[in-house]
Amino acid sequence: MTNTKTVCLYQANKGDTLKITSLSLEGVMRRRLLDLGFVPGAVVKVVRRSPLGDPIAFRVSQTTIALRKEESMRIEGELITHE
Repeated sequence: MTNTKTVCLYQANKGDTLKITSLSLEGVMRRRLLDLGFVPGAVVKVVRRSPLGDPIAFRVSQTTIALRKEESMRIEGELITHE
């Protein structure tokens, strides 16, 4: 049994690294995020959180992308490293 913790990207802290497990988005937004590299199995690092927590910058596939709370709450991942 593994001790991996699954959280939505919005719950992750700056410096955390996650492996995406699922996206609960549909339509154009889902397609856009898949095209940007937010696919199941991708490794994502939380780079920066704005002072009020929205948006949050993530690094995926050598690219930094900012997502709003509404988007990041609908992407889940397993916590790989926690800072």
